Amino acid sequence: MIKNILLDLDGTLIDSAEGILNSVAYALEKMGRGLSPRRELLRFIGPPLEYSFRNFCGMNEEEAAAAVALYRENYEPRGIYEFSVYEGVPAFLKKMAKSKRRLYLATSKPEVFAKRILEIGGIDGWFSGVAGSLIPSGRDSKEEVISYLIGREGLSPEETVMVGDRSYDVEGAHACGIAVIGVTYGYGSEKELHRAGADLLAASPRELERIIQMV
Repeated sequence: MIKNILLDLDGTLIDSAEGILNSVAYALEKMGRGLSPRRELLRFIGPPLEYSFRNFCGMNEEEAAAAVALYRENYEPRGIYEFSVYEGVPAFLKKMAKSKRRLYLATSKPEVFAKRILEIGGIDGWFSGVAGSLIPSGRDSKEEVISYLIGREGLSPEETVMVGDRSYDVEGAHACGIAVIGVTYGYGSEKELHRAGADLLAASPRELERIIQMV
């Protein structure tokens, strides 16, 4: 039986595209860079920001670090509030907690921001723990976040499952010996999740609940 559920944040619990994309656009504009189409900026949701600015915008390490600082200049006072909790997520969290399963947040977003988002969204009370990246840098990859959380909480990989919407969630969890349920209602496609090797797929929080109750 699965006793521990690790949950990604962006694209799994919340629709955060507005705040993230607005902040990316703010950073690129401040740096005098041309804006990419929205569909291309969506790639920023999931991986660490410095990785995204380097790989998607051709920045070197120094430029990417400057872009991240500018991103947070907009995100912390404004972008952090530009999100909505997906329909069905509060009910899912409540049912999982009542079934005696422990819920943990595992995100590449800075831990301090992730905790605030859970509070703003009114869903912080269901979590036994939160793990994210550090500011200004550190514990950036999903593998590092999950490994840290497992060690800190003393979780058994065999009794734990990761839930996320991007390939980074799948790859990071598998590297830590954890099975993954990919959700297709977020920012990653079914094709992406299949290619990454997701063990199971769920098209909604309600379907996610049914899958977890069966495994």
